[in-house]
Amino acid sequence: LWRLGYCARLLKTNHFRTAASNTSFPAVWMLLAQHSGRIPELFVVVKRNTFFTMPETLEDKTNPELYLPHPGVRGMTLLDREAFKRTVVVPALKVKKEIVHNVLKSLKQSVLQRPGLKRVVEDPEDEDSRFVILDPHKVPEFSLGESEQLVLKQLSVHPEVSKYRLELTYENFKSEEILRAVLPEGQEVTSGFSRVGHIAHLNLRDHQLPYRHLIGQVIMDKNPGITCVVNKTSIIDSTYRNFEMEVLAGENNLVTKVKENNISYELDFSKVYWNPRLSTEHGRIVELLKAGDVLFDVFAGVGPFTIPAAKRKCRVFANDLNPESYSWLLHNCKLNKVDTKVKVFNMDGRAFLRGPVREELSKELPLLKEEQKTAFHIVMNLPALAVEFLDVFRHLLVGEPCSPARLPTVHCYGFSKHSNPARDIQERAEAALGTSLAGRCSTFLVRNVAPNKEMLCLSFQIPADVLYKRPCP
Repeated sequence: LWRLGYCARLLKTNHFRTAASNTSFPAVWMLLAQHSGRIPELFVVVKRNTFFTMPETLEDKTNPELYLPHPGVRGMTLLDREAFKRTVVVPALKVKKEIVHNVLKSLKQSVLQRPGLKRVVEDPEDEDSRFVILDPHKVPEFSLGESEQLVLKQLSVHPEVSKYRLELTYENFKSEEILRAVLPEGQEVTSGFSRVGHIAHLNLRDHQLPYRHLIGQVIMDKNPGITCVVNKTSIIDSTYRNFEMEVLAGENNLVTKVKENNISYELDFSKVYWNPRLSTEHGRIVELLKAGDVLFDVFAGVGPFTIPAAKRKCRVFANDLNPESYSWLLHNCKLNKVDTKVKVFNMDGRAFLRGPVREELSKELPLLKEEQKTAFHIVMNLPALAVEFLDVFRHLLVGEPCSPARLPTVHCYGFSKHSNPARDIQERAEAALGTSLAGRCSTFLVRNVAPNKEMLCLSFQIPADVLYKRPCP
């Protein structure tokens, strides 16, 4: 009852300006469904009728094969595009070609709207006429409603609906419809992928592997610009953060160019780590930086934190253990004309923290004057292991602590399968640092990696009693 009342108030707020003619019964129940989580089966059907054009809809019973490939493709493992052809009977309206535009405009709710299918076709028996293809879901029983007939009468068009034989080919079906028709019934269909330049990256399940080459070809066919489809065949290597992959379709060219937050990167996807799902997180951290700040990028990869930070006129020290990442990082710095603002290292993360990072902090922090606003940020984007590196900060510097406002800020990433992931990553960080971070840190949920597995970012200023070792008197 509470949910129903809440949804009613939400409906009043969100839809007050909607014209009464547009506030349909299905739309009302869809809004309620979004916030209640439990709705009768009847309204599940209404939802599908209103918002989807997939074959499961209620109206599909009038013409169930319209959006289904030929049933003979079930179990196909090598793509045969010709096998998807089929002919279906759909309603059509014969009109004079000079008024086709007016008819389309007046009957736009009833005309077939499916991408890839022509709404107007020639009449082979009358060159002065055209057939306007109607949606069989909107025109059941091949007869128009009274309102449509009245519109046609005003246009002097005979309202009789003809039966038109429409040929469907492989090009007319969506990728998920093709895969659903091919894979065994009841099995999960994967049509989503990560796009890295011209490469589509899939993570197929075991039951999909026999169909992997067909799936790859379909993804490539249905997505312009994709010329290579790969499937991950192993988990990410914790040392170099890359993984083995199999080319399923297209050219075996894994050197690609990507654009993220208006910055271009070039990389070999088979040898370095790149995740397009992290673009928002890269932008979030870079937005914290100001001109003149110093960034230490401990696990820099090909530069998604490093290069935008350098473009904000920050001084950047970037490191990656993977020789391929190091090479592409240098290349991308030159590509984006920030190579003079970035010092690049090819070291283990601990060696980088104990070497260049300690050296720079030891030199810079004592010289900072109170009025200076330079901030030091340390990014540790190696979610599988970064928390384990935090113990390096224990007594990293020797001497009297600097002003608390000048203490470096760490952004440490980690995975968690705990029921309370924020508390989990904080407790693991505290164990590594040997001190409490209560009230001195913030946790940001980056993304859901897998069921019950979250990726988080823990941000905190390194406590002075952790960072500094006071000299003996």
